[in-house]
Amino acid sequence: MPTRRGGRLTRMALSGALLASLALGPAACTGNSADEDGTTVTVAAVDFMRNIDELVDDFEKDHPDTKVNLVFLPENTLRARVPKDIATEAGHYDVVAIGPYEAPIWASRGWLTRLDTYAAQGNYDIRDFIPTVRKALSYNGRQYAVPYYGESSFLMYREDLFAKAGLTMPAHPTWQQVARLAARLHDPGSGVAGICLRGGPGWGNLLMPLNTVILTFGGRWYDEHWNPRLTSPETRKAVRFYVDLVRRHGQPRASESGPADCLATMQQGRAAMWYDSTALAGNLEDPRHSKVVGRIGYAAAPVVRTASSGWLWAWSLAIPVTAKNPRAAWEFVAWATSKGYLKRYGERLGWVRVPPGSRLSTYRLPQYRKATQGFVEPTLDALAAVNLKRPGMHEQQWTGISYVGIPEYAGLGNRVSAEISAAITGRQTVDEALAKSQLFARDVVEGGGYRG
Repeated sequence: MPTRRGGRLTRMALSGALLASLALGPAACTGNSADEDGTTVTVAAVDFMRNIDELVDDFEKDHPDTKVNLVFLPENTLRARVPKDIATEAGHYDVVAIGPYEAPIWASRGWLTRLDTYAAQGNYDIRDFIPTVRKALSYNGRQYAVPYYGESSFLMYREDLFAKAGLTMPAHPTWQQVARLAARLHDPGSGVAGICLRGGPGWGNLLMPLNTVILTFGGRWYDEHWNPRLTSPETRKAVRFYVDLVRRHGQPRASESGPADCLATMQQGRAAMWYDSTALAGNLEDPRHSKVVGRIGYAAAPVVRTASSGWLWAWSLAIPVTAKNPRAAWEFVAWATSKGYLKRYGERLGWVRVPPGSRLSTYRLPQYRKATQGFVEPTLDALAAVNLKRPGMHEQQWTGISYVGIPEYAGLGNRVSAEISAAITGRQTVDEALAKSQLFARDVVEGGGYRG
């Protein structure tokens, strides 16, 4: 397994999305108990955090009695392994990477340690976190996770290709405008797609952008009575639009694409536009990996019927109640999400690579603003525009964007995304995909007792 060196839980919390529909990786093989060399803090980290490995020696120098064991896991493996570890009270991990979807659900079931008291000590300054991100990681006004980085979504586009074609990107485009621009810029003969969009299965993959399209078209997953709405006219129109757009003017093998695939496509100059995470913009401006540095423009997430439509996500650090070393775990969490860590990251690894979207103070650093001048304000604007309670045309019974805030959603989302991905390949129609998805969504609410 990839490593660096070397409360009672309810039955409902074990159901649905957090455990089902995800292939479990091999059992964790690390321990986290104190040994003769001191305390070991074992961290279940998502692959996106891998650069932390280059700085963790600084933490260990300042905490000579603590060793950090970083276990980097692919996103789906992490989402399967961590809840199983907590549910069985195995206690393999002292710190876990989670997001706004998991934080309130796990907190409501007693899985997570409250961080308010810890965060109030010293100069940690929890109020420095971007408000929408901080709120998304809370439950009943209490903090249960803190962000390593935060993201919304926006539209990235090639300014040079637009200029060559005599086209202009609106600052606040509609999806219809984006579709017309993609049609004009799509040039498969030259190896350039009109747009790159996620199309691979997974609730954290295809459904992240697609759900924002559904919401801005006026669609939704459930109404106020928990009736599934995946076959409503608005949802059908949104999904047909997305599937048609990526099939006609998207990248090759779109049904297999995730954010890393689209990032590589855009970095190599093989797409004119890309709608995805604000956190990925720095990769386009990194000359070590990107051929399009200085040629990228940034526009707000496209809309149809809403004023804004970006999503909100934040890979964050939390301490499970099963952690064997909660105090040492907090010392690591505080270090990895501190103002000093972000400053050190920029100085050592490059300012354009600093984990974005977490602390407001980062955006006041002259070095950071200079390195990220192309996308710093669009990122802040996107995060500020997020509406956690009503991101679409209707009130929600949960808080969040691009997911339904119930434990069963991850399994449900994986099934639905697989059906829509199959529509992208042409193996079935959008209507067929949504008819099946409607049944999946109905089974979830009827089995979970959501209708009272």
